Amino acid sequence: MAELRAAQAGENDSELSEAERTEEQRQEELRKKRLRFDSARRADYLVRDAMARGEFDNLKYAGKPIPGLSGTHDPDWWIKGLIQREHLTGLGPKALLLRVEDGQLDERLDALFTEKEVRDAVEDFNARVVDARRQLEGGPPVVTKTRDVDGEVQRWRERREEQTAAARQAEEEAAAEAELLRRQRPWWQRLWRGQS
Repeated sequence: MAELRAAQAGENDSELSEAERTEEQRQEELRKKRLRFDSARRADYLVRDAMARGEFDNLKYAGKPIPGLSGTHDPDWWIKGLIQREHLTGLGPKALLLRVEDGQLDERLDALFTEKEVRDAVEDFNARVVDARRQLEGGPPVVTKTRDVDGEVQRWRERREEQTAAARQAEEEAAAEAELLRRQRPWWQRLWRGQS
C-alpha cells in the first residue's frame, strides 16, 4: 500500500510543472516568515506596507481634528450625532428638544414683529421647560433654564434697534456711493442727461 502511494506521489511530482513547484516553494517560504514574527510585528509590517502603497492617503479627516474627541463627556452624544447626521427635527426626549430650541430661541424671536408675540413665545417656552422638568414621561434630566420674559423682550428690542441701525447705515452708504458715482460722470454725460 505504501509503495502504491509513493509511486502515485512520484507520478504527481512529475506532472507538476516547474512554475507550480516554484509557486509552492514561495508559498511555503511565506508561511515560514509569517510564523517567525509575532502578531505585533505582523501588524506593524502590514501598516507600513499599506502606507508604502498609499492606502492611507487622502483620508477624510487627514490633518483635521477627529470630531467627538473633546475633553468633555456628553452622555447624549449618540442621540445628538444621530439627529445631526440625519437632520431630524421634532424627535427625541423633551430635554434634548428643549436644549436645541433654547439655542435657536433668539433667532426665532428675531423673526417676530411685536412685543406681545415675543412675550407669548417666551412664556410658551418657559411653560414647556417647567412641564418637562416634572419628567412624567421619563428621559434624561432637563437642564435647560427658563428665560426671563421682560429681559428677553428688552434684548429683542436692542437687537431690533441694531438691525434697523445697520440697515439705515447700509442705505446711507449705498446712497453716498451712488452720489459719488453720479458726480464722477464726465460733464458732457451730465449735460446730455439733464443732470447738474
